[in-house]
Amino acid sequence: MIETRDGARIPLHTTGSGPDLVVAHGGGVTIDIYRRLAARLADRFTVHLYNRRGRADAPPRSVPYSMQEDIDDLAAVLAHTGAVNVLGHSGGAVVALEAARLQVPMERLAVYDVPMQVDNLFPVDWLPAARAAAQAGDTARALALTGAGLNTQSAAGRLPVGMQVAITRMFLRTPIGRMMGDLVAMTLDESASIDEHGGPASRWAVVTAEVLLMCGAKGPPYYPKIHRALAAAIPRARTLEIPGSQHDGLARANPRIVEPFAEFFAGR
Repeated sequence: MIETRDGARIPLHTTGSGPDLVVAHGGGVTIDIYRRLAARLADRFTVHLYNRRGRADAPPRSVPYSMQEDIDDLAAVLAHTGAVNVLGHSGGAVVALEAARLQVPMERLAVYDVPMQVDNLFPVDWLPAARAAAQAGDTARALALTGAGLNTQSAAGRLPVGMQVAITRMFLRTPIGRMMGDLVAMTLDESASIDEHGGPASRWAVVTAEVLLMCGAKGPPYYPKIHRALAAAIPRARTLEIPGSQHDGLARANPRIVEPFAEFFAGR
């Protein structure tokens, strides 16, 4: 159990042995979808998972949402575990990279699909309509608009909105759909905060950690552009694109994704 700066207590879920590695999970999910990833790294690393606030066994988050709270919590987890290695996915990758920019101590940071608002490359034109739907209690519409807005490479996102909503209603009957539906308002708050924390790539030139920016070749096309811009600005950063992988690649934990991360954190 970790006590944060404001006195909240966050449970820590740890597996494996070896150098400590903290995972910062994505916005619309809990740590449950990263269990396979943790298991496949556990023979080489002590993997620490924790639910970000407002999810599962984590304490409630502050209202209105502040990314600084997430950054402070990550700093508390790192201090408690002694970890200097961080792996971030999607919204959690933004939190981790912002923490590195603010000089939270870490030596190696790997991210998968970081939706950082760099040079206006991250799309947000869909966000006002999705937030309006969520505020009106229309979870299916909010999630459909979010999916189409973020997954710009998807053919489903080009269907009429009514069809997208109908498909989403079926998705909401699945366990992962219910989880994402329950968390969609939080996802939208985080997306708005990501946009507010944006700027030119040079904003992240102060990051001193060694950084690996990984994305899937079958994911949204803005991720490689964001990653290349960040890699050009961060002194010790490099990019890697995984063939055949999509945004959920980290949760699927295919060896072609897990092994590059393991090699990076092993210093190779």
